[in-house]
Amino acid sequence: MARVTKDTMIGELLQIDSNIAPVLLNIGMHCLGCPSSQMETIEEAALVHGIDPDDLVEDINGFLEQDLG
Repeated sequence: MARVTKDTMIGELLQIDSNIAPVLLNIGMHCLGCPSSQMETIEEAALVHGIDPDDLVEDINGFLEQDLG
């Protein structure tokens, strides 16, 4: 099963499971299509959007477990 860390790039995350895009959009990450966001880590993106990186990674891994499991 795919698991991500704070160091996982947003672009890589979207390749792991493109169904994660609506989850990220719903928490305010509307820049997913921006080329520079593809090279940001989950941690960097979370901090820019005022979200706790550890909580975000936990939420993403929970989603991946359900969606890909």
